[in-house]
Amino acid sequence: MTAPIIVFDLDGTLVDTAPDLLDSLNHCLATTGIEPVHDAEINRIVGFGSRVMIERAFSVRQKSLAPGQLDALQALFLDHYTENVPGRSRPYPGVLEAIERFQAAGYATAICTNKLEGMSLALLEALGLARHFRAICGGDTFPVRKPDPGHLLGTIAMAGANPERAVMVGDSRTDIDTAKAAGIPVVAVDFGYTDRHVREFEPSRIISHFDELSVEMIEQLIAATASSGTTANPA
Repeated sequence: MTAPIIVFDLDGTLVDTAPDLLDSLNHCLATTGIEPVHDAEINRIVGFGSRVMIERAFSVRQKSLAPGQLDALQALFLDHYTENVPGRSRPYPGVLEAIERFQAAGYATAICTNKLEGMSLALLEALGLARHFRAICGGDTFPVRKPDPGHLLGTIAMAGANPERAVMVGDSRTDIDTAKAAGIPVVAVDFGYTDRHVREFEPSRIISHFDELSVEMIEQLIAATASSGTTANPA
């Protein structure tokens, strides 16, 4: 029997990357003369990828993007972000202990993020976390990305695991919708990057610290899914 698996989102779930994402965003905005985004606005901007961050920043400032400007600003963003990894980004408290706890219990772990695969790997390697994951799948790893369930199911397959013994951990509606569409239970952290509380999206469980992510909780979620007859969506 294959090992059970926990699949984590990255930004806002495992690693607090907001300070560096904000720095790179403001680096782009400075070239346009637009007022920088401040920490208090972060949940309205961060969490949906660099293109959406730029678009939202322009929208918040009631500015319009010129034709081709979004592509140019995204390239500038990615260059700045990549050159400064890991910057101020740090794992959330309890992350490493949680990963090791599940690995000791025989679980596989993987990453499913809309962040580009190369950027995700570079960040995780810089933080010394990459070696803990069987698969690190970004927004460009497959032809689809979250909230398409194929992104999550593809990650599980790449890790050599079974979606019927899988749980997703994320911080946003995108993660929750992805897991539900795949027929997989989902644990939401309530400290990530979302402008609405995760309870509104009805995840299977909510945690406020990784100390709460217990092996018993995950085993209960997998067992409940199996007993209900719910199966992972192969689409």
